[in-house]
Amino acid sequence: MQNEHFIPGKDASLEQSIASMQASLAARGFDLEECTWLNPVDNVWSVHVRNRACHLMFTNGKGTSQLAARASALGEFCERLACNYFWNHYYLGEQWATGEFVHYPRERWFPAVDAAWPAELLTPELQAFYNPDNSIPADMLVDLNSGNFERGICALPYVRQADAAEVFFPVNLISNLYVSNGMAAGNTPAEARAQALAEILERHVKFKVIAEGLCLPDVPAEVIGRYPAIAASIAGLCAAGFGIQVKDASLGGKYPVLCVTLLNPHDQGVFASFGAHPRFEIALERALTELLQGRALDALDGFPAPGFNLEEIASAPNLEIHFVDSSGLISWEFLGEEADFAFVDWNFSDSTAADYAWLCDCIHAAGHDIYVADFEHLGVYACRILVPGMSEIYPIDDLEWENNSHGAILRPAILNLAELDDDECIDLLDTLNALNIADERPVAALIGLAPDAGSLWADLRVGELKTMLALAIGDGAAIREGCAWVRQFEQLDAGRRRTYDCIETLLDMENPDNFEAALVTLYGDATLDLATDLIDGDIRFFGLVSPGPDLAGCELHQQLLQEYTKVHNGI
Repeated sequence: MQNEHFIPGKDASLEQSIASMQASLAARGFDLEECTWLNPVDNVWSVHVRNRACHLMFTNGKGTSQLAARASALGEFCERLACNYFWNHYYLGEQWATGEFVHYPRERWFPAVDAAWPAELLTPELQAFYNPDNSIPADMLVDLNSGNFERGICALPYVRQADAAEVFFPVNLISNLYVSNGMAAGNTPAEARAQALAEILERHVKFKVIAEGLCLPDVPAEVIGRYPAIAASIAGLCAAGFGIQVKDASLGGKYPVLCVTLLNPHDQGVFASFGAHPRFEIALERALTELLQGRALDALDGFPAPGFNLEEIASAPNLEIHFVDSSGLISWEFLGEEADFAFVDWNFSDSTAADYAWLCDCIHAAGHDIYVADFEHLGVYACRILVPGMSEIYPIDDLEWENNSHGAILRPAILNLAELDDDECIDLLDTLNALNIADERPVAALIGLAPDAGSLWADLRVGELKTMLALAIGDGAAIREGCAWVRQFEQLDAGRRRTYDCIETLLDMENPDNFEAALVTLYGDATLDLATDLIDGDIRFFGLVSPGPDLAGCELHQQLLQEYTKVHNGI
């Protein structure tokens, strides 16, 4: 291939990488489209790519050229296919839940009949790490995707790099705590694994710096000047009126991390972007391209101003926002002029094999184990890496308090909502209250449903579902409580909100017939009739049709399941 382009950290040219991934995706029946290209400053490109058949499946790529950004987007798409991440939050339906395998042929199932976790699951040390108080019963490790409590706990084998031991991790645990952290695809195992470990370290250091309000040392201008293309990109941002700080986030030469921070004089917002790789140039490039991924220059407004409340800044919700899109709060201490560390002019390796070896040594030296699962069934090497104690995105106690197995418990009843009798409605309402699920939680996300736009499922929240159940069983106190919640929550369909307002008004009247003319004028005949029918039980759940266990009528979810079949048939 003539005029091939090679970039540091890749074991094949960009052209070869792209052609290989495109061929593998086409062989599985995936047709991708490039939707949005951005080139806000010189040498910084990003692209949004999506699956034509199911727009829920999309990725974003970034790089210093169009080719690099395209390769990045395709690589992310392949890794998310291989690791099943596109379906992480969704129910796979009864066909897969009861099939030969749910996730991969090499999965193992463990019984969830007792509170104690099966001895062959994880290791004794890992069980103590994830369940220190033995307060999480085994059935809370049933995965959301299958919800097959009778089958038990689905777990996947990971290889511990220190001694090659095989350890089985529950799918539930991975999806609850690690989400997309530690996934990568590449031309070779060393390339992909180095990418995955670098991202784990990037996020680990990022969270530490932000949570502790650390002040990082500046990278000297002469060091940045070694990389003219990156220096030109920074100059372009400065010329556009932004303040740019380039910081050494290695914490004294310990980690391969750099940080590029944008200060916006238009609205005083601050946005810190981190990048990691054992090679200084690649880490710096990643920090810069991450800063502008998916963002034009006019989209750099709206980030929060720095804050003083370190407790709020270090909170799990704020750190989670930083993981999602880096739009969380940052401490004023971070912007200080007295750095907590001296600048180190580091560069730790010079090949992908050396990259991976150095990263393993770095993480092992910090006292953590590395667990790797390889996925090659798509014809592109991909991996998922877990580093307990370092790579979690969500806090460990989410396994107890925010476990997505709650959705699997509730799903059978909710998918058959219209067919529930009064006793089943009471049971569902009691279970929702017992699980203490937030009223604003979307019901579709809770049970793993991909809702069709414009359907009731698209904006149904737990608080409204509880109100519907109260109406179905005629629980006056619960109806009033639910209507009061709907009145305060504005993100529901306006027509339904008006109906609940009418219901609340009717319940407050001793003789609604005495006010019929005014009620018709205020609410209209259709709303008044619907509210009356809901109170009387003549209509339940606004007349919705239940999806049922086969998810009939849920077009978007069916599209998602069809794409899952493309990945897993024949492996």
